[in-house]
Amino acid sequence: MKIGLLAAALVGFLGGTALAQEKTLAIVVKGLDNPFFEQINLGCQKWNNENANSGYKCFYTGPASSADETGEVQIVDDLLTRPDVAAIAISPSNAPLMAKLLREKAPSIPVMTIDADLSQDDASLRKTYLGTDNYLMGVKFAEYLQELKPDGGSICLQLGNVAADNINARAAGTRDTLAGEKGIERLTGQNGWTEIEGCPVFTNDQVDLANQQMADTFTANPDLDAFVLEGGWAQFAPQAYAQVTDQVMDKLEAKELIIVAGDTLPPQIEALKAGRSHVQVGQRPFEMGYRAPSVMLDLIEGKAVESVIYTGLDECTQENVDICIAQ
Repeated sequence: MKIGLLAAALVGFLGGTALAQEKTLAIVVKGLDNPFFEQINLGCQKWNNENANSGYKCFYTGPASSADETGEVQIVDDLLTRPDVAAIAISPSNAPLMAKLLREKAPSIPVMTIDADLSQDDASLRKTYLGTDNYLMGVKFAEYLQELKPDGGSICLQLGNVAADNINARAAGTRDTLAGEKGIERLTGQNGWTEIEGCPVFTNDQVDLANQQMADTFTANPDLDAFVLEGGWAQFAPQAYAQVTDQVMDKLEAKELIIVAGDTLPPQIEALKAGRSHVQVGQRPFEMGYRAPSVMLDLIEGKAVESVIYTGLDECTQENVDICIAQ
C-alpha cells in the first residue's frame, strides 16, 4: 500500500513538474472588446491544438477595453516578471508608451510586435513585426477612392488612437496617394481632395463613438464625397452601423458618397453586400495569431527571423465580394 501511495505521489509530482515546465508564448492585444483581435485569439488557439505536446502554450490576453492604453502596458510589465513567459508578441495601442516600458525593462526574453508596430525610431526594441503593411493598406484605400471619385472631393478620415502607429501609417498612405506626394499631413486641395473641418476624427478604438462620429459627420456635411474608416470600428456594431448608413443610403447607392473601410470580418462583408460600403480592405488577423507562436519559438531558438513579416491584404468590392477573401 505504501509503495502504491509513493508511486502515485511520484506520478503526481512528475505531472506537476511537466506542467510547471510548460512555457508561455504571450500575445497581448489592444483590447479584448474588439472582434478583430478575437480572430487573433482563434489563430492562437489553433496553434495550441496542433502543438499540445510542444512544451509551449500560446496565451492570449489584453485589457478589457481597447481604450485602456496604460492597462495594456501594465499587462506587458506583469508578463515580463513571470518566469514561465518565454516570449511576448504585442499589439501596442500607444506605441511610444509601450516603447518607454521596453526601454526601461530591457527584457531578456524575445519581444515582437503583432498587428501594430512600434515607431521606426523604436523598432530596435522588438525582434520582428508580424502583421499588415499598414502604409500599403492606406494606399489601397486611396486607389479605390481615386477610381470611384476621379475628380476628388471632400473627405473625412476616421482614425483610432492618436498614438497608434499602425492606424497613423494607414492615414499617411491614404493622404500621400491621394495627394500624389509624400509627407502630407492634411489634404488641402491636392488633386481635388480636401479634408473637411473637424476631421480626422479619432475613435479611441470605441465602437459606439465611431458610429456617433459618422452620424454627426454625415449630418453636418450633407455634400461629403468620401468617408474613410482607417479601421473597422463602426462596422463592428452591425445594427448601429446600419442605422448610421440608413441616413445616407440614397447617396451610397448613387455613389455620391463613397465609404471605404478597413478589415473584412463577417459583419463587414455583410455590410458591403448590403451596399453600406463600397470597398473593404482586409487584414488577416487569424493568420497573425496562428503564426505568432511559431515566430516566437524561432526567436527563442536563435533562428534568423526577418525584421518585418507581412501577412497580406484582401481587397473586397461590391463586385468581387463573394470571392475576395483568401482561404
